[in-house]
Amino acid sequence: MKELLKELCLCSGVSGYEDEIRACIEKKIEAYADEMYTDPLGNLMVFKKGAARRKEKMLVCAHMDEVGFLIRDITADGMLRLASVGGIDPRILIGRKMEVGAKRVKGVISLKAIHLTTAEERKVAASLDSLYIDIGVSSKKEAEQLTFVGDYATFDSPFREFGDQRIKCKAIDDRIGCAVMIKMIEEGVPYDTWFAFTVGEEIGLRGALTAAGAVKPDISLVIEGTTAGDIPGVPEHRRVVSQGKGAAVYLADKATIYKRELVRSITEKATQAGIRWQYRVSMTGGNDSGSIHLTGDGALAFAIAAPCRYIHSACNVLYYPDAEEVLRLAKLFVKEAKLDA
Repeated sequence: MKELLKELCLCSGVSGYEDEIRACIEKKIEAYADEMYTDPLGNLMVFKKGAARRKEKMLVCAHMDEVGFLIRDITADGMLRLASVGGIDPRILIGRKMEVGAKRVKGVISLKAIHLTTAEERKVAASLDSLYIDIGVSSKKEAEQLTFVGDYATFDSPFREFGDQRIKCKAIDDRIGCAVMIKMIEEGVPYDTWFAFTVGEEIGLRGALTAAGAVKPDISLVIEGTTAGDIPGVPEHRRVVSQGKGAAVYLADKATIYKRELVRSITEKATQAGIRWQYRVSMTGGNDSGSIHLTGDGALAFAIAAPCRYIHSACNVLYYPDAEEVLRLAKLFVKEAKLDA
């Protein structure tokens, strides 16, 4: 799954511009899908026939989109002004290498050098409005030959393995979920299952709403990447999840409260199967479950995630063995989950 994850992460897919990542996923699964189509919003919907029919209709979901930027203005001297797409902390942006649009125009995020700033300016963190992408041109006319207002920009972040089985790249949130679903589709499922590779999660769980509206699931599984806070300066009780402890299981977040009986049933079975898992102990954030569980008459929701350090940045960091546990737990859920858990 590691090489698959690499290929997916290196595709671009800023929210609203998921075409490249969707095309990549389509090629991976077209030989294994029993039905596949793209809905008007851009979700890639896949039906996989299992060895048997399930009483409850199940939807497994992961989002294709990644955080990034839109070009909101081009200055007279050819610099690109930015608007963020998804939650990005401006403090981590200065000096980042970027790629702009489908042409992958190279650039770097910059601001005034320290020698040009005032003492007051140096007391505060740079805002997004003060940053720009320098693509190496000297005029607006030159810049407009390479890009345009409304174009997108992504982090230029190579895939690297380092340290103790760590991986760093952009967009591990949520290409890890996409990789897990591709493996499940390739390997087969025990029961008929719908899969949705969704768009627009980073800007409000949008694709999941229409995906669930089409499938009308009774039970859903969302596979994500989530914040691992096992880093210096974060007290243990605020770390949300830690790397090396396996798949993260959601209890509640800002968008969903997960049914306790289902969580207890699946985690007990996971422990019996030797799957490493941990609770995600935070009410922050949300995932596509927030839209899915409210669809129609309501759907039972369950969510799992791979713990990622430095999420929503150019360098997400994943401990790869955790990803394998996410795959194992996702397979177990598809096999064992029931409405009356």
